[in-house]
Amino acid sequence: MSEVMGAIEDIYADLEVDVPEEEFREAVEQKVEQMGGLADEETAAMLIAHELDDHEVGTVADIEPGMDEVKFLAKVLSVGEVRTFERDEGEDGRVINVEAADETATVRLAFWDEQAETIADGGLEPGDVLRVKGRPKEGYKGLEVSVDHAEPDEDAEIDVDLDGATTVDSLSLGQEDVTLRGLVLDTDSVRTFDRDDGSEGRVANLTVGDETGRVRVTLWDGMADRAAEIEAGTAVEAVDGYVRERDGDLELHVGERGALEEVDDPVEYDPETTPVDDVEIGQRVDIAGVVRSTDPKRTFDRDDGSQGHVRNVRIQDDTGDIRVALWGDQADTDLAPGDEVLAADVEIEDGWQDDREASANWRSTVVVLEDAADPVEAAGSTTSPEVTGADGDGGAGTDAAAADAGVGLDAFGGDGPTAGEAGSGTGDAGGTGQVERVEFTGTVVQTGEPVVLDDGTETVSVETDERLQLGEEVTVRGSLVDGRVDAEDVL
Repeated sequence: MSEVMGAIEDIYADLEVDVPEEEFREAVEQKVEQMGGLADEETAAMLIAHELDDHEVGTVADIEPGMDEVKFLAKVLSVGEVRTFERDEGEDGRVINVEAADETATVRLAFWDEQAETIADGGLEPGDVLRVKGRPKEGYKGLEVSVDHAEPDEDAEIDVDLDGATTVDSLSLGQEDVTLRGLVLDTDSVRTFDRDDGSEGRVANLTVGDETGRVRVTLWDGMADRAAEIEAGTAVEAVDGYVRERDGDLELHVGERGALEEVDDPVEYDPETTPVDDVEIGQRVDIAGVVRSTDPKRTFDRDDGSQGHVRNVRIQDDTGDIRVALWGDQADTDLAPGDEVLAADVEIEDGWQDDREASANWRSTVVVLEDAADPVEAAGSTTSPEVTGADGDGGAGTDAAAADAGVGLDAFGGDGPTAGEAGSGTGDAGGTGQVERVEFTGTVVQTGEPVVLDDGTETVSVETDERLQLGEEVTVRGSLVDGRVDAEDVL
């Protein structure tokens, strides 16, 4: 007998799940009775251990909808109201939903019929820790577990706040009654849409960050106006939000019953960024640096007949620089050379001439962190960006200084300063029609004959046989005749 008891103790000691030994031994005895003498206690102990190992999950985050049955610990956050419904056989059913969580995630528990009545009568309170057995599935609002059995565990401790206060990195799909504090990084304009019932809906987005990360916040209907009322850099608290998923990313939604209020307490946000020189094609990364140059916003026609907008800027950090394409509403971001900027969740793509470029779309966040009077110093660089002017005189290269020098169409023969005055040429180019060697760097804003380049301040027409594409950033060198560049080199 002692050998059998020792074997059971060894089996229990090898369990990878948290279950009291007394409960384990009771389960073994019940299994022996169920088997009707076909299994001894040692065999029954092995069977129970196998069942436990099959269904016990370490954390709520480990639960997946495809599992047959799971067992786990969770703390009750809130208890819903009992609802009555009619089953197919004509009988009334009852269900009550309970929000529960551990340190890793939140889950909705569905209690049925007699269990629901017991809970409705005060049998469960926020703060109770439950040992749950049930069947997980994908519910309307995310992960849901249909509870077969649940009992309180007074000895277990789970470190979860009952008020729903959380951080960005602990948000989980389906979570409700969320309170989140963060720093507003970016806001969008209010958009309207038609609902199926014919009513008009309103929605706006903003991005909020805390010390653990950032999240997109979607504000619905009456709450949408808050996006226009709150400026970037404001500390806010979102109350009674709920977590949804869009294109693989979690979002925090706030509706009419929720709130978004400014708070006085400081909120830290310190993004972890990737050096420009380390980004690779196909990555989605955060980059930060100083704006070297900006292009004007361009409008184009999509295949569906709608209009789109794009604007190119160049951002530099102490490892290099990269062109960033701002699409849609991002194109309206107020940026100027010298601004210190964060471009978060940008996609690195294969740009022109196999160069890398970053694409900032609807899911990206582009925000000015602070004004930097000196782009090089703010970017952390110890050397000035290379400035290449015609004949080596400087002042009209790819750096933001080109815009400050006023080198553009006017300088090439219009009413503005001459190329010589701007420091980008060696002779008089005041519109007399004489030939002069010049260099100009800009973005292609018109193709065909002539090509038109724009450097963010001025435009210039270029005669060239090269096939260029809209949005390409190029440098042309050639002869200036009557305000038009006859390009000999296109780089």
